[in-house]
Amino acid sequence: MSYAAYKMMHWPTGIDYCAAGFITHSPAEAAAFSSLEPSISCPEGDVDSAAPRAAQRVGPTPNLVVVAANVLEVYAVRTDAVMGAQDGGPSSTAAILDGISGARLELVCYYRLHGNIESMAVLSDGTDNTRDSIALAFKDAKIACLEFDDSINGLRTSSMHCFEGPDWLHLKRGRESFACGPIIKADPQGRCGAALFYGLQMIILKAAQVGQSLVGEDEPTRMLSSAAVRIDSSYVIDLRHLEMNHIKDFTFVHGYIEPVLVILHEQEPTWAGRISSKNQTCMISAFSISMSLKQHPMIWSSAKLPHDAYQLLAVPPPISGILVICANSIHYHSQSTSCSLTLNSFSSQPDGSPETLKTSFHVELDAAKATWLSHDIVMFSSKNGEILLLTVVYDGRAVQRLDLMKSKASILSLGATTLGSSFFFLGSRLADSLLVQFSFGVPTSVLPDLTDESADIEGDPPFAKRLRRIPSDILQDVNSVEELSFHSNSVPNSLDSAQISFVVRDALINVGPLKDFAYGLRTNSDPNAAGIAKQSNYELVCCSGHGKNGTLSALQQSIRPDLITEVELPSCTGIWTVYYKSSRGITTEDNEYHAYLIISLESRTMVLQTGDDLGEVTETVDYNVQASTIAAGNLFGRRRVIQVYAKGARVLDGSFMTQELNFTMHSSESSLSSEPVAAASASIADPYVLLKMVDGTVRLLVGDHSNCTISINAPTVFASSSQRISSCTLYCDRGPEPWLRKARTDAWLSSGIGEATDSNDGFSHDQSDIYCIICFESGKLGIFEVPSFKCVFSVEGFVSGSAILSDDLSHAKDAVIGVPDATTVSVKKEEANNIKIVELAMHRWSGQFSCPFLFGLLNDGTLLCYHAYCYDGSESNAHRAPLSPNGSSDLDNASDSRLRSLRFHRVSIDISSRDDISSFTRPRITIFNNVGGYEGLFLGGPRPTWVFVCRQRFRVHPQLCDGPIVAFTVLHNVNCCRGLIYVTSQGFLKICQLPSAYNYDNYWPVQKVPLHGTPHQVTYYAEQSLYPLIVSVPVVRPLNQVLSSMADQELGLHIENDFTVGDDLQKVYTVDEFEVRIMELEKPSGCWETRFTIPMQQFENALTVRIVTLQNTTTKENETLMAIGTAYVQGEDVAARGRVLLFSFSKSENSQNLVTEVYSKESKGAVSAVASLQGHLLIASGPKITLNKWTGAELTAVAFYDAPLHVVSLNIVKNFILFGDIHKSIYFLSWKEQGSQLSLLAKDFGSLECFATEFLIDGSTLSLVVSDSDKNLQIFYYAPKMVESWKGQKLLSRAEFHVGAHVSKLLRIQMLPTQGLVSEKTNRFALVFGTLDGGIGCIAPVDELTFRRLQSLQRKLVDAVPHVCGLNPRSFRHFKSNGKAHRPGPDNIIDFELLSHYEMLSLGEQLDIAQQIGTTRSQIISNFSDFLLGTSFL
Repeated sequence: MSYAAYKMMHWPTGIDYCAAGFITHSPAEAAAFSSLEPSISCPEGDVDSAAPRAAQRVGPTPNLVVVAANVLEVYAVRTDAVMGAQDGGPSSTAAILDGISGARLELVCYYRLHGNIESMAVLSDGTDNTRDSIALAFKDAKIACLEFDDSINGLRTSSMHCFEGPDWLHLKRGRESFACGPIIKADPQGRCGAALFYGLQMIILKAAQVGQSLVGEDEPTRMLSSAAVRIDSSYVIDLRHLEMNHIKDFTFVHGYIEPVLVILHEQEPTWAGRISSKNQTCMISAFSISMSLKQHPMIWSSAKLPHDAYQLLAVPPPISGILVICANSIHYHSQSTSCSLTLNSFSSQPDGSPETLKTSFHVELDAAKATWLSHDIVMFSSKNGEILLLTVVYDGRAVQRLDLMKSKASILSLGATTLGSSFFFLGSRLADSLLVQFSFGVPTSVLPDLTDESADIEGDPPFAKRLRRIPSDILQDVNSVEELSFHSNSVPNSLDSAQISFVVRDALINVGPLKDFAYGLRTNSDPNAAGIAKQSNYELVCCSGHGKNGTLSALQQSIRPDLITEVELPSCTGIWTVYYKSSRGITTEDNEYHAYLIISLESRTMVLQTGDDLGEVTETVDYNVQASTIAAGNLFGRRRVIQVYAKGARVLDGSFMTQELNFTMHSSESSLSSEPVAAASASIADPYVLLKMVDGTVRLLVGDHSNCTISINAPTVFASSSQRISSCTLYCDRGPEPWLRKARTDAWLSSGIGEATDSNDGFSHDQSDIYCIICFESGKLGIFEVPSFKCVFSVEGFVSGSAILSDDLSHAKDAVIGVPDATTVSVKKEEANNIKIVELAMHRWSGQFSCPFLFGLLNDGTLLCYHAYCYDGSESNAHRAPLSPNGSSDLDNASDSRLRSLRFHRVSIDISSRDDISSFTRPRITIFNNVGGYEGLFLGGPRPTWVFVCRQRFRVHPQLCDGPIVAFTVLHNVNCCRGLIYVTSQGFLKICQLPSAYNYDNYWPVQKVPLHGTPHQVTYYAEQSLYPLIVSVPVVRPLNQVLSSMADQELGLHIENDFTVGDDLQKVYTVDEFEVRIMELEKPSGCWETRFTIPMQQFENALTVRIVTLQNTTTKENETLMAIGTAYVQGEDVAARGRVLLFSFSKSENSQNLVTEVYSKESKGAVSAVASLQGHLLIASGPKITLNKWTGAELTAVAFYDAPLHVVSLNIVKNFILFGDIHKSIYFLSWKEQGSQLSLLAKDFGSLECFATEFLIDGSTLSLVVSDSDKNLQIFYYAPKMVESWKGQKLLSRAEFHVGAHVSKLLRIQMLPTQGLVSEKTNRFALVFGTLDGGIGCIAPVDELTFRRLQSLQRKLVDAVPHVCGLNPRSFRHFKSNGKAHRPGPDNIIDFELLSHYEMLSLGEQLDIAQQIGTTRSQIISNFSDFLLGTSFL
């Protein structure tokens, strides 16, 4: 293997930064929107309900911007207002606060960037009708500003600023590495931003004057899409000239005419040993920034602040001023006044200063995150996850004192931001991030406890379905008593200033930081599976989280449903379940059970009743059971069932037929009176059925509500046109407010009045418009109104998958496309012409704000997926048509009913099925609205895939366990609640449910098990399916007890005597107590149980646990044991020692102890790694590696090797050993049995701080992979015959790559042989890695031909694709040495993160690029899918 590929499989989830800003709408639009809302959503005139009042009290809510490593996401907060009494009022179990019964985050857009975001600020000018922009800072000195663009419904880069390269080298002053990356902050009035680079260079970004260049005087209509803040120019201030040398923080303050920048800096540094004599070393200085003169006079400063000051908070108006946050005190400063608050006994006061206030309790504020809940209350989230509230007590403008009080326990957060006036968001890398609603003063209805929220399955509005899991998930994480108080609505201990109540409304899942994981079998695994199905027997069990938020996360890439029952059923072509609502049965629509299951075989149809059990009733019903069914569904509000077969259709009332139709040719040209023509596919949308005939024409069956009959109708529009129809579907735009009507020309003017006149289909009471979407073989897509078949939207070349679709007629094309030379066209034409749309679907899932999605399946297996949005571009598009004097173009009258402002933008969807499916004629897309509480669609076929729609984003999870699936439908009855039925290609019908323990709103399905401690390492014992893992739990101990046990005996007496003075005996200290828990996943219940716990001694840290196989030299048998390596941590005065422990597992089921200790021995250093090598035990203790043989009672050393400093990881293949040192990179050893010696083969001579190491095996070649502290990954190889290896002493570099995250664990898993390019190498292994950001990816070997092809494609894509923020993927993936000397290695890794852009290009661009690199599109795409198949491990 000389070549490898890098691919992320699970993107980072740990949130580094979060911020609030009006990105997608200005505050004025938000306010207008929330006041309009109730009148739209309750047409009965229920305007005087609680909703308007609630909206005013809650106020406009900004967007939430979230950054996880290199992923940028923008969310909108959606609230559910309580609608007066119709909802059941306060009796519903959801907690109601400020008239809001629920809130959730909905995704607006997300981007994966080619660079890690180091800092983020929101540029806002504080006025009501401009939007905010996002400013991002990247390593070393890059800034990009993004604003939301309505025309593409996404973010657009508005400016880029770079201070790198030869012109700016003088800013670095010769330094290569800097302690912290760039930091960016924004002025609250939006006049400028400031960024700190290279330690001491401040860059001032001047904002453009809003409103001059963008909006003309006479264009009031542009008010709808308001302008955003933009950056105009920038200049640099060198802070060295201002006598500063160590900057800790800076911020802009409120209340001045010009922007004022306050900088917290340390004049002369101090250190821990000098604090008693030198501790007031920090000071703050305020500079007035005059951007036109580029001057910055200092206007005030304050010195003698504590050395542990680390953060500045600008106090909002009317108070203004600044809070300096220190670890042990808080200080308020403004130009006129100052006051401070002492938090604990460690804080020191300057001599001669007035006595300061003390808090009534002891707290340390280092590493706290803060956000302002109101203009005088700031909330801190402290380092141990407590929420503290600080009140600034003021009189007029003078601040009198600061009050601090404890509130609730919460998560360990890394960022906090307030969203509007009633929400805040806690972002975390260590736990799930929470959206919390708060309210000052307790509302009148004191709320029920949130714990019953898991019970309210039916009572709430339907779009809360997918959130039902979340509250119970949070509760599961926080079972301890003090914790639950945060997650319930109990009122806090009466606070002096204000009573604040909290309710958790939503949570974003995070599985980071992944410290370690094990690869084990699932509970519902199938022992007989083979090939790719066998992969879905496994799951990753990961150590994630920290402290009280520590969890064990079980992650799976593919879904394996829980089987309820299966039947053999050969040659099935389709299955459907239908409801039957008899006149007397009154059930709520949400929970109605299915009545019949219809199974279509090749030449007949079976009908089963889905009551208590499935019983066949084929003989007794009037269905057409002699022919196979094409489609079945409900009509007329579930009162009738329609069955469509090739020659006709039947309408049934229960089991009795009420009407039968036969399809005949209704064309006037043909002289033959009636030629029967068969239907090929059908789409049902009550009360219409759309049929596509075999000859490529369409028929529409129109239902009549009054007497429940249908009549056939052949639309005349398509009779004349010669174009054949390749696929078609119906879309039903339901809801209190049909979505597509908003896209009409005058929609926002006539939202209330025009509704009755608009709907010409006579069902204005039902408020559902039905549209027919048709794709022609030419690749053109049209949307037509039903039943008139008037075209309201059309777009050419839908097949090519362009990024934005907009109506062709309303936006006349700007230019004529130039004609390229004919030879290239013919080749590309040929490949492009073979591509057809074989299936269409359009659906809008539940939710008040949800927009419809449009799906198109191509015959090569690509799924095109589009999200609809509204954008009225007519004002800016002045070149469309000649304007008549009254200002409306002549085109308007013709296209008055067209969906002029409807647009679609393409959404990327990672679906792996790439196969020629022209042979596969059955429909493959099945849309479901409730399977196990989730909604989305199921894609059948050779590689079945679930696409869940959560928060308006797709979560794609493949299902590999049964091979190809030919038919799928949902089933909801007594025995199978919200389940599913599918038929495999082997001819088995399976009735299943989704495993309910997993949460599917994540990149991979995840189950989180709270541990209430930090997990460190986990391993898997296959014989009994046990997971031993190391957990440390923080325990509070009295200080004197801790000190006496740490020191020697004589010393202890002196300490005791010193301590008897004062109240110091009451001091406590937190120590981590370690234990090894053996956990098991219970088979039937799916719950995790702790089967056994092995406690460690005091101050003993367990460092490693592994399952080892040792050969017992006395009995000559192999034994499987659990080995634990530990270290005693007792401070720097006591020499380090550790222990090796061996445990054996009991064979019998009923024995008392699951494991028994068989050996324990102290060693002279910390035992950091253990492994088994050919029946021997390899132990790394301190700087020495020893190889031991096992006699059954003793370990005796047979060989040793001296490592440089401290071994962090050990790997073994056959008799080769690879170990990584903490500073000295990797060593490659071999073990020889006859001379019994460990000999060094080669090592890497560079210095490298290793994180994880592993062997990469490709056939007969062995490579060594190491990840380091600078977020890189290197691949080495051993080649003693090469000259540059210094006769084999030196490992040579094969490839190097910058991952952008700390890779903490590498795991070797065998790759699947792929059928596409059958390589002779069957012995291929890929490495799955986990990162501290919560990402999972893989490094896999590729053969040279594929590598060369994809590498040239990768080089092409660097320039061919516009990258977000203008970041260069090549520079991001360069090895980062952080100033250390490093010889660059070869570039032999291809990056699938960059290659994934290829599939998002339009078809023409794909063919162009493929041709430029001398290959074909199908070749590239089959390479992609082969790689995906080979690495679909879980």
